[in-house]
Amino acid sequence: MTGKYFADTYALFEITRGNPAYKQYAQADLIICPLNLAEFYYHLLREKPEHAEEYYALYAGSAVGVSLSCIRGAMLFRFAHKQEDLSYIDCIGYALAQELGLKFLTGDKKFKDKKNVEYAA
Repeated sequence: MTGKYFADTYALFEITRGNPAYKQYAQADLIICPLNLAEFYYHLLREKPEHAEEYYALYAGSAVGVSLSCIRGAMLFRFAHKQEDLSYIDCIGYALAQELGLKFLTGDKKFKDKKNVEYAA
């Protein structure tokens, strides 16, 4: 599937694992934030250290900065959904996707029914 999406860390994991549900997104234009890159890289260092540098380099160019207004919006969103215990990084990514006018690509069930989400399981 072509197109442009904001990918959360879970989506990056599944794309690199070759999950069939994410195959269609492997060639898409994916945007991430530096926090997703950090979380993804750390996971790779633990689980697939032999591929950590390769995937870091692949996705580093896709990272865009996060404004203070985006962080504020993300925390307002997290507070509004506090009963769901959403992660800080996911909320920042979701808010950034909204700011950029992109669909938020995730496999997190907590985001499945949220506005402007591309859910893949």
